[in-house]
This record gives sequence, structure tokens and C-alpha cells, in this order.
Amino acid sequence: MTQLQKKFLLATIISTLTLISHCVSSQAFKAFVAPITKDTTTSLFSLTLNVHDKYVLDLGGPFLWYHCPKHYPSVSCILPKCIKAQSYHSSLCPSLNVTRKDGCKCVVTPVNPITKTCALAELTSTNIIVSWTDGHIPTLRFNMNHLYASCAPRSLFKSLPSGSSGIAGLSRSSLALSMQFTPHYLQVRRQFAICLPGTDAAPGVAFFGEGPFYMMSNINYDITNVLTYTPLLKHSTSPEYYIDVKAISINGKMCKFLARVLEFDSLGHGGVKLSTVVPYTTLRSHIYRSFIKDFAYATRGIPRAKKVKPFDYCLNTSKLGSTRVGLPVPQIDLILGNGKNWTIFGSNSMKQVSEDVACLAFVDGGERAKEAAVIGTFQMEDNFLLFDLEGSRLGFSSTLFFIRTTCSAFNFLTS
Repeated sequence: MTQLQKKFLLATIISTLTLISHCVSSQAFKAFVAPITKDTTTSLFSLTLNVHDKYVLDLGGPFLWYHCPKHYPSVSCILPKCIKAQSYHSSLCPSLNVTRKDGCKCVVTPVNPITKTCALAELTSTNIIVSWTDGHIPTLRFNMNHLYASCAPRSLFKSLPSGSSGIAGLSRSSLALSMQFTPHYLQVRRQFAICLPGTDAAPGVAFFGEGPFYMMSNINYDITNVLTYTPLLKHSTSPEYYIDVKAISINGKMCKFLARVLEFDSLGHGGVKLSTVVPYTTLRSHIYRSFIKDFAYATRGIPRAKKVKPFDYCLNTSKLGSTRVGLPVPQIDLILGNGKNWTIFGSNSMKQVSEDVACLAFVDGGERAKEAAVIGTFQMEDNFLLFDLEGSRLGFSSTLFFIRTTCSAFNFLTS
């Protein structure tokens, strides 16, 4: 056998084994898994892909963007994927009426959601390594080939965590990772889950596909069994995620504001959005004032403390004690349109800013805030959130502390 024949035979064997492993993995496993890390400096959360690349999670992002190498694949401007990518054109961005001397390449507009800046860049394709999971641990690594993504200039990385690789968009967009990681040919359910860690000591977890998902050490218990579901609302002009909140209550008492202000108006403004780039839940001013007033009344027996930016209401916690679910303060309920409640306990309502001071972790978004409310990451920490895109519904757990676990309980160490 000649050297050339040996090389050809080896290549054939490798290709066959790769194909077999891909087929086995798609039959045996129904979901991908990736770690989520918290950056305490920026309060942003990143998804780890390709073993070590960290992309900031953005529930509203239409696609993944990163700093492309010198040479990268181009995407034709006449392809449907290009036309789809260009449809997510932010008002922050310059016009797409760009004339290119080097042919018909797909020009898109990646956005930094923290600095609210934008750039003109090209759509490309890339390969991403991600791990299958059996729900307990990561199993086989899988190479997702030819995923669409946008290039981005270094100037767009301002305010991202140090060493960040870019932004991972997880919106309803067909180019978001939430969709590209769940293609029909792999026969996995089109859904994803995020579980944001409360500290930077150990990672949380993201799943793409179908469970079971095990989040309790040494217990064979699927975390989806504790989830409550509510419909995800579709916005006419945005791929972001909204839920139908009808009211807010504190210790069972309704906050006094007009319920209709939580709904979309005729211009598409309003509504209650979920965001992974907003650290604390933000309320439009007239909702916020009522909310703060009612919470202050409900905690009138607890000594006040001086304000600590960006918060307006802080408590002296030196004699308050604690519970399994955080500080013993009144519970906050988001009353949902389908009759369910998303309950927020002390672990997700009070931010400990010093040894003896904790502040109500909700902020004033201003009178003209686009959304009536934006649920931020502090309220999501150590909560399991399942975005079922096929069923157009959100599954939520409230704090996992109730069942004596956290978002850092998934076992990444034995892969």
C-alpha cells in the first residue's frame, strides 16, 4: 500500500467514525450543554463555547457576533439568511445602503446592548464546538458547522468583560444561537434553558434542547418538574422575550397603579421584557414610585439605611437574620395573565451591599422608558428559566434555594 493510499484510508476511517459519533450522539442525547459564568465587575453573564471562548448572553440579540480573523467566509447579499439578518436593523445603527467595491457581500449591524452602540460589519459563518449532555454531565463534543454570525470591530467590545469573545444572541431570531443550536436535522426540541449563577465561584448552566435536566447532587430528579409555565408574548417588531404581567403584589397586597400600563400600547411600547444585559429589574417611573412606597410600608418595622446607588430603598439588616430563601422580607409576586405567579423572595429582591445593609434591587427606568418593566439578571439568579420556542411559553422555577440547590449544581467536572 502506497503512502497516498494509507493517507486516503486513514481519512476515510476518521470521516466514518465522525459520522457515526454524530449519528449516535443525535440519537442518544437530546440537548447540548454549556457553562454560564458571571463577571462581577460588569454584572454580565457569558456562555462558554469552543471550550474556552466566552460570549456575553443577550436574550434580545438576533445573532452571535465576534471579532473575525483576517480571512473569513463571506455570505452573499442575495441569500435568504442575509435578508433575514438585515431585517434586525436597530435604530441605533447607520443606514445599510452601503456600496461595496468587493462584490455583493452581506452587510449587517451588530449592536453592543450595554453601550447602545452599533457598527457596520459582514455576516459570515463559523464553526462552534459544544457538548451533548445526558442531563447529568457533558458527554460527546459536537462541532456545529457553518453557523451564521456577524463580524464586529474591536470598538464594539467596550464595556464587555475582559477577554470576552463577543455577544451570543438568544432571541427568537432564526439566526440566534437558540435557533441554530436546535436544528430540525438533529431532532432536538426547539427550546433552551438558562440558569444564572449567583456568584463567580462556579458556573451556572445553559441547555439547548430537551431534558431531563438534573440540578441536584446525587439525586436523579429532573428540574423541569418544579417549573411553572406562562405564555411568551410575541412583539410585532422585536425578537425579544415578553411575558404577560397583569399586576405586582407585595405580601399579597396589590401595588396601586393602572394595570393597563403593563400592556403594549398602539405603538408597541410597554410590556414586560426579560433581559440578560440589565442587572436589576427596571420599572417605569409611575410603577416604580408605587412599588417603592408599598414595599416601604410592608417593611416599616425594619430600620432604614442610607441609599446606595443605584438603589433608592435600603435596610439595616444587622438584626434581621436570614432564611433559606434570603432575607426575611415581604415576598414580591408578578401576577401573570394565565393565573400563575412568579414569586420573588429575599434572595432575588434584596442586594447585600455591605455587611449590615441590603437594598431593594429594583431601579427607576424613567418616565419614558420603552418597556413598562424589564426583568433583570439579579431577579433571575439561581432561578431555572426554560424558553420553549415551539410551545411559545416560559417555564420558571422561582429560587432554587427552596429545593436546596443552585444554578451551579450541574456537574461539569466529570465530562
